[in-house]
Order: sequence, then structure tokens, then C-alpha cells
Amino acid sequence: MSASAKVAVLVFPGTNSEIETWRICRDVGLDAQVVHWSQAATLAKYDAYVLPGGFAYEDRIRAGAIPAHDPMMDYVLEGAQRGKLVLGICNGAQIVLEAGLVPGTGALRKPTAAFTRNGPVPHFICKHVYIKLAIAPQRCAITASLPKDALIPAWAAHGEGRLAATPEHLREITDGGHLAFVYAHADGSVDASAVPNGSALGCAGLTNREGNVLAIMPHPERDAWNYNHPDRRDESEILAPSGGVTLFKAFAEALKRA
Repeated sequence: MSASAKVAVLVFPGTNSEIETWRICRDVGLDAQVVHWSQAATLAKYDAYVLPGGFAYEDRIRAGAIPAHDPMMDYVLEGAQRGKLVLGICNGAQIVLEAGLVPGTGALRKPTAAFTRNGPVPHFICKHVYIKLAIAPQRCAITASLPKDALIPAWAAHGEGRLAATPEHLREITDGGHLAFVYAHADGSVDASAVPNGSALGCAGLTNREGNVLAIMPHPERDAWNYNHPDRRDESEILAPSGGVTLFKAFAEALKRA
């Protein structure tokens, strides 16, 4: 598959991060298109799917629960089972978890874990963070071209980003190599103080058994161009991709190899 792979950026009622997600996908050479819920029937023709952030269906019941049963997800689930790549970001991560695609240890649409209300104080978080690759790069197709222990800047912007599961299911996540990214400090060190939301295992991202689905809670696309950086040097090109673009370049590279 070429770098011009057709990628659908899905929009549910309440999605609000589709444009910057579409732009960074285009910047890394992908033929990305924004696909609204009214166009669900067109999704079968795409090679991969990106579920961006927002508040799909107003996060009713819990974040991701309703869109996980939207007709668009029928195509995503079918595609994922056939090996298509799926990337969920923030609300998109919540949706793919609620759909059972990650960690993928149970039946489809029967989630075994949740990205739930932040802790210890249950309020919305907007904070610059770093996420660190916690698996061997080749464990997940989307991360395969990243270096070991890759560190990616992003923005945590969510009210429900704390991974929660039973002790049994948390063991399944760790033993099965599903913990794809953890929160880290800028120097790459990892400890509890780097976790902004009380997430179990310090989890910032999950992958499935097959490694073709990746869900990450922070937004790398909000740190994907020089103009996103408060410490940007005056002489740098403000529209040049940088920072969080690393993940999208890896996504594009994975589609080349698919």
C-alpha cells in the first residue's frame, strides 16, 4: 500500500478535532478525507480509520458508549477484523475501547476496561504531556517505525481519561502487551507524578492483540506543528510539522508496509 492510502477521519455528532487531525494526516502524505456519520456507507472503501477527539453524542451515559454502537462503527469493526489500521485519539480512544477493539481481550462491543472519570479529582484536564512507548515498536503496526522508548509530546484534554479495570483485566493488559503508551516526563522518566489523571498502569494508550488498532488518550495532533509550541524560536517555520507529527509519520509508514 502506498503513502497515498485512503484514510477516513470519522465525524460523529459532537466530534470537534477532525480538521487538525485531517490536516496532519495530509501533511504526512496520506489521502485523508473527513467522513460524516451521514456518509457511513462510504467507509468500506477506505484503507484505514482515524477517530479524532471531541464529545461524540455529548458523552452521554459515558464517553464513547453511544458512538461505539453507531452504524459507522460497523464498518470500523469489520475493517479492523480484516487487518485495517485503526487509530483512536482521545474521544476516539474512548470509542474504540467501548467497541471492544482495545484491549481486545473480550467480545466486540463488550468492553473489559474503560477510560473513565479523571482522578483523584474528577475534573477536566488540559495539560501538556509526554507519552512514552511502552511496548516493543513492532508489537503494534502503527508504532513499528518508532524508536524504542519513543517519547511523543501531546496535549491531555479530557474529563474521562483514567484507565480503569478489574485487577484481572489489568493483568490481561500487562501480560498481553496491550499497554502501548504510558505518561512520562520530558526527560523520558516514568513515575506516578507524570500521570495527569490517575490512569491505572500510567496508561496513555492501548493496542489490541493483533496490533492493528491503537488508542491514545492525549492529542498528538495538537502538538504537531511549530506554531503549537510555546517555546518556538522566532526564526523557525511556524507551519512546519514537528513534535506530535512523529506518531502520524509512523501511521503513514505503517500504511506503506500494509
